[in-house]
Order: sequence, then C-alpha cells, then structure tokens
Amino acid sequence: MDNSFNPPAEILFIEARRQKFPWVNVALFGLTCLSTMIVGTALMEAYTNSLGDVLPFLGGILRSPSVLLKGLPFSLAIMTILLAHEMGHYLTCRYYGIDATLPYFIPAPTIVGTMGAFIRIKSPIQHRAALLEVGIAGPIAGFVLAVPTLIIALAKSGFTTPDPAGSGFGLGEPLIFKLLEFVMGKTPPAGMEINLHPIGFAAWFGFFATALNLLPVGQLDGGHVTYALFGSIHKRISQALLFTLVPLGLFYWQGWLLWTTILLFIGLRHPMTLDDSVPLRFRHTALGWIALAMFVLCFTPMPFYLT
Repeated sequence: MDNSFNPPAEILFIEARRQKFPWVNVALFGLTCLSTMIVGTALMEAYTNSLGDVLPFLGGILRSPSVLLKGLPFSLAIMTILLAHEMGHYLTCRYYGIDATLPYFIPAPTIVGTMGAFIRIKSPIQHRAALLEVGIAGPIAGFVLAVPTLIIALAKSGFTTPDPAGSGFGLGEPLIFKLLEFVMGKTPPAGMEINLHPIGFAAWFGFFATALNLLPVGQLDGGHVTYALFGSIHKRISQALLFTLVPLGLFYWQGWLLWTTILLFIGLRHPMTLDDSVPLRFRHTALGWIALAMFVLCFTPMPFYLT
C-alpha cells in the first residue's frame, strides 16, 4: 500500500507560481549593471581628463563595447551597495516570515546610472519590533559597505585646481564624507578641490540614498523606524519633517520640493502592525539611535550645486 502524500493539483500549481523564475528582477538587474557601467566609464574618462563630448563618447562605446570595462569598478561598487541595502530588507523579511519580493533595480540616465532599487512587502508585518528591524536593516547594510568604498576611493584620489572659467555641478559632501577626508588627510588645501575617484561617487550615492530612505516620513525606512518607536505620533513627525523640507527646497536644493510633493502623494500615514502592543526591547531603542546617527552623517541640505 502506498502511503506517500499526494498534494492536490491546486497546491502544486500555487507552489509552482510562487517559485517561478524572477525574470523581471534579473532583467532589471542586468540593465542597471549596463547603465551603471556606461556612467562609470564616463566618470573614469572624466577622472583622467579624457572625456570629450557625450555623443562621440557613446559612439565609441558602440564601436568598441570593451571600453565599458573601465566602468566595471564603479558599477560593482554601486550595485553592491544597493544590493546590500535591499537584501538587508529582504532577508529580515524572510527571518520574520514576511512575504516580500526580490529587489527591483531601476536603470535610469542619472549621474550614477540608476534611481536605486526597492522591494515590495506583500504581507502585513507582525509587530513593531519586526517593523523596526525590517526598516533599519537596509540602511545599515548599505552604509556599512559605502564606508569602505569611500575609503578606497579617497586613497586613490588626489587634488586638482578648479578652472575659474569652467562650469558644471558639484556634489554636496555629507558629514561622513568630511570626517573620512579629514581622517585620511584628503581635506583639499585652500584653492584646490579633491579629484574624487569614480567609485567615490558610488559611495556618495549610497550615503545619499541612506539619508533619503531614513527620512522619518510615511512608509520610508525612516518612517518604519519612527512608527515602531513612537507609534501614534508618527504622522505629526512626518508633517514636521515636510515643513522642514520646504525651506530647504526654497533656499538650498529645489529637489526637496519635488520630494515633498512625492511624499505627500504617497501619504504620511503608516499602517498598523498586526499587534502594536508587542513591546520593544532595549536593542530596538539602540537601533533607533543608530538610525538617527546614520541620518545625521549622511544628510546634506544641498546634495547638488552649480559651479
């Protein structure tokens, strides 16, 4: 007599659907690798002062795709930082049994070749402790990898004298940038600026993404942490933050006004967990202080400026 278990066809069909190959995730990951390699190649050309007009540069890539290998270090750096951030969220979701997708990367013609990545959480979160750990895991993972990336970049970077007649844009340096420049003796002398190695831009974007995600608003990572720690006053904190972003957008960087609009569209409220009454432990309070420290280190009121 055969006592083996034969599950119904419906269960097998559901399991097959759950385990289907993530073609979209893989395709977006590959396209983002390509877009970041293109940007990385352009950054390397600019770093060595050999970048001319953009169209001839792109034409050169089409004629000789092997030139993209120059952009591989930058691509590896930024993709590793982004992947670490999203896998921090994903693996913490798996630990708590929360249904979440693999990361979706976003290739885009930006100064770093991407607009980041995200995961979708498809099931409710059990309690505030799980919510806080899911929210903070990504920023911690990305930050931990961005720091050594910047150290390597600074070790390879030198100083240059800016062209008084030149024009372009610069990147605002968050506190973590200034601290590491000081520690490594890379603070530019008067009248000079640092000629940052391309992988330093990957670290910069990692810090910038960390600061944006840790804004204590809505359902951003910082919003998760804020709701877990402060519960019902989360919405008031979100509103206060938006009132702060408006003057920053008026006097420093207009992108903050765009972010304010996006956050208002997404919404400031945060859904309750399945059981908000589960108390937090001391380590969760410590994680909240870590989140605040990372936000202070990574935030800059003027991420971009014209020169």
